[in-house]
Amino acid sequence: MRIRKRPGAAEIVADNPQFVVSDPKAWRGHWKERFGNEQALHIEIGMGKGQFITEMAKAHPEINYIGVDLETTVVSFALDKVKEAELSNVQLLHVDGSALTEYFADNEIDLIYLNFSDPWPKKRHAKRRLTSPKFLAVDEKILQPGGEIHFKTDNQGMFEYSLASFSQYGMIIKEVWLDLHASNFTGNVMTEYEEKFSQKGQPIYRVEVKFPDRN
Repeated sequence: MRIRKRPGAAEIVADNPQFVVSDPKAWRGHWKERFGNEQALHIEIGMGKGQFITEMAKAHPEINYIGVDLETTVVSFALDKVKEAELSNVQLLHVDGSALTEYFADNEIDLIYLNFSDPWPKKRHAKRRLTSPKFLAVDEKILQPGGEIHFKTDNQGMFEYSLASFSQYGMIIKEVWLDLHASNFTGNVMTEYEEKFSQKGQPIYRVEVKFPDRN
């Protein structure tokens, strides 16, 4: 879903370094110090307008959340929600989600959320998908041994590709939902995109996978 550019978004982001980290590379390997506690670290790559990450942070104050997005407007809208909710367990990164090893040390993260990532439907663009082997290799580096990815999409082709990619990479598929909203899954937090398309009756696909502990 494309988001219309927000006038003044860059200034809004720059004026709030307490929430939007201006020097994320400096915190590589020290994110728990940034938060000031030893809580688990979960990151969302591509956070829409921030509904998912802020609602998760409200529901789970015992976890620290980091939202990652390259789009300035997206980050500014997420920032609005974080400030309004006065959340101390959320930080936002205005960076490229494909360069995560620049911002997170090996084994630093506990869990990654991929919500409605760009499906890049053309076969020649498959390497750009966030569930392709290229990105899974990056995720595996920053996640703790046995770390997990929780993935949601409304795109059946992307879901099928991702299941195959996870399996071929050697990941463990913990659980799969082929129609999340028609299941008995509890505690689901919806993104803005998810709300819009589930209301149209489109099934939402979800999977939880984990990397094997290779140590």
